[in-house]
Amino acid sequence: MATDPHFYPVILAGGRGTRFWPLSRKKRAKQLLALDGKQTMIQQTVSRLLPLAPAKKFWIITNQDLRPAILKQLPKLPKAQVLAEPVGRNTAPAIGLAAFLLLGEHPDAVIGMFPSDQVIADEKIYRATIARGIKIAAVGENIVVLGIKPTRAETGYGYIEVGAAEGASRAELALSLPQGVPAPQALRVRRFTEKPDSEKAAAFVAAGNYFWNSGMFLWKARTLANALREHLPKTAALLEDIAAAFGTRKFAATFRKLYPKCENISIDYAVLEPRSAKGELAGNIFCLPADFGWNDLGSWTALHEHHVAKSSPADSNLIQSDGTFILNASGNYVHAPGKFTALVGVEDIVVVATDDALLIATRQQAQNVGKVVKYLDEKKLHRLT
Repeated sequence: MATDPHFYPVILAGGRGTRFWPLSRKKRAKQLLALDGKQTMIQQTVSRLLPLAPAKKFWIITNQDLRPAILKQLPKLPKAQVLAEPVGRNTAPAIGLAAFLLLGEHPDAVIGMFPSDQVIADEKIYRATIARGIKIAAVGENIVVLGIKPTRAETGYGYIEVGAAEGASRAELALSLPQGVPAPQALRVRRFTEKPDSEKAAAFVAAGNYFWNSGMFLWKARTLANALREHLPKTAALLEDIAAAFGTRKFAATFRKLYPKCENISIDYAVLEPRSAKGELAGNIFCLPADFGWNDLGSWTALHEHHVAKSSPADSNLIQSDGTFILNASGNYVHAPGKFTALVGVEDIVVVATDDALLIATRQQAQNVGKVVKYLDEKKLHRLT
């Protein structure tokens, strides 16, 4: 697939991945781990986007703890475009900074916002969907979100309510897509709802016109900058000042001084919700259904389910160790490299061993592993985080 001259991938890689403790740490977070193959999560993210844009157009927003490791893992990316936030300020300031940085030199830039830690099964359809989204985002003040068809009433994701179909016909779209790849149809977005309770989530799934918010967006740098000026004016002004100093000796000091003053808010709350509140037509937000095998691997349980679906072991045990013995055990996930593992009469547990820590949890409770990290932070046990 040909690269698009206006496309700039921006990868957000500042998270700690606390639910993957004890493997994930401040300086070796989830996105730097090889959880699904030989490449790390962030290496996979860059690799599947490279057919759409050359390495020189990538930007990564991370933190000071992770930047050295990211530079080592991605040596072909320009070092100046791997930015470390002085403090975490959520996704609105992070992607907003990229918009203002690109706006000056590349006024026609189309930004793709991508998390650094997702799994994509069918990269061919993935790139075709993004290519379609780039074309929509390049026209007018449009915002494009990639939506995932829900398979369960999940309360940990945001939801997108869609309305009417919009855009070119399927026949027209097929002309610009690889052979055998279905043309994704753009749907007008009515509303965003962040992490509903179980009753609402069940109603959304039953309604049939809701998608999970994948966290992947496409928009012109100008579109995003204008939206931030409208909905987050104080932060927008700070980001403009930071961007104006980029490439000068004053940039590092300006970044350190002004960025902490930005509002700590997600792009969903800052822009997407107020924009969608303008109405289905006035909001100019489009959802592209993403049928390419998506998984955000949000916990040890999700990682277990992902690998079981790929390899289909008869007992659904997944074990990474030096030798195993299994007796009347099923549904377990064990990460214990360098150790012999014996499972006897246990079901649905997670065991993760490192040199300095041991995690034991049920698969049903694995979402709560992040609370361990919170406890360790409170007790100032920094060597374990």
